[in-house]
Amino acid sequence: MIIQPTFLNGVFEIENLSFQDHRGKFIKTYQANKFEESGLEFSIKENFYSVSKRGVLRGMHFQLPPHDHAKLVYVTQGEILDVAVDIRKGSSSFGSYYATYLSSDNARSMYMAKGFAHGFLTISELAVVVYSTNTLHVPESDAGIRWDSFGFDWGIEFPLISERDSSLLTIAALSLMYESLADKNES
Repeated sequence: MIIQPTFLNGVFEIENLSFQDHRGKFIKTYQANKFEESGLEFSIKENFYSVSKRGVLRGMHFQLPPHDHAKLVYVTQGEILDVAVDIRKGSSSFGSYYATYLSSDNARSMYMAKGFAHGFLTISELAVVVYSTNTLHVPESDAGIRWDSFGFDWGIEFPLISERDSSLLTIAALSLMYESLADKNES
């Protein structure tokens, strides 16, 4: 397992251990000691997966503090374009994004620390995406930003998105909300 930092502090791309023979493939997607060696504190509290058809865009989701979480994402079937956006209040890279292709063929994962919105676009006919988080999902803390509000070119004009995802805040509105909270705290 090779854990590589990206240009966004808190986002890592992981080359998982992959073994293949005449029976098929075996892939190790998490190894606590390797994460610890890379300075990543990650204890899985919840694990789930989604099944999406080509053109489905899910995101950009996150949990609000104090229920925000780090997330580990990988694909067991198909291929996705996976994207993380820095939404950390006061971060010098606020609004910056990192994108990579994750697939069952390349056996890579993406790890995002707390403070990143996450989403993906399904590239293959079908994709099964596994998510592991270090906190439990709290519906009242569920939040997100619009997929088309932070300057990323998804390469698709009309993705299939949920009604919820189409009504999320823009990243500009999130930034204004942070400023408003800072102003109230100074008063």
